[in-house]
Formats: sequence, C-alpha cells, structure tokens
Amino acid sequence: QVHLVESGGGLVQAGGSLRLSCAASGRTFSSWAMGWFRQAPGKEREFVAAISWSVGSTYYGDSVKGRFTITRDSTKNTVYLQMNSLKPEDTAVYYCTTKNLRGRTWTVFDRWSYDDWGQGTQVTVSS
Repeated sequence: QVHLVESGGGLVQAGGSLRLSCAASGRTFSSWAMGWFRQAPGKEREFVAAISWSVGSTYYGDSVKGRFTITRDSTKNTVYLQMNSLKPEDTAVYYCTTKNLRGRTWTVFDRWSYDDWGQGTQVTVSS
C-alpha cells in the first residue's frame, strides 16, 4: 500500500497561481501512475490531471487544460500540480491518487480506476 500526503493548498486570488505537492511513502507499485482529483461541496469528484510514472504521459480534464501542469519527481516519489490562471470555480478539496498499472486497465478520468487516496488539501480561489 501507498501512503499519500498532499500539501500546498491555500487561499489565492483569481488569476493567481498555486503549486500542490503529493508525497508517496511506503511501497510504491513497480508500474504506476499518480494523479489529482478535486471535489467541491455538493459536487461529484472531478478528474483534474494524471501522469504515468515511467513514460511521463500526461492527461488533463477539460476544465483545466492550458492552465494546470502535472509533473513528477521520481527520486522523491512526489507529484506536483502547478495551477495557473486560477478561477473561483477551481475552489475545491484536491485529492492525490495512485494507480497500479501492472497488468491492469487504466481509465484515466474514472475515480474508481485508482487504488490509493490522500486526505486532500483545500484550495480556495477568491474573486
């Protein structure tokens, strides 16, 4: 299993930037991916971004394309989410997640496809 800890959330004005971090500890998968989902009060958990660890392929939700960038640091087992041009609609709890890719099908945008989750970090964007 993998323990995930998110950090970097906070309050920012619209148009500003924020960088989230997610550090993975414990046993990581031999072939895996990490990603971010977000959930606002009263709304469904929404796919934000994901990255495959070995290949480095990235995927983004339509609402964040061109504004958010996901990166990884393999030496630290850490994934980052650089969020630029933030909008009030980006306000949510952001959750880090991992996916075991060994012999498994990966449906990138589907939360039920992932294996482990962090506790989340709050991002609030003011008008």
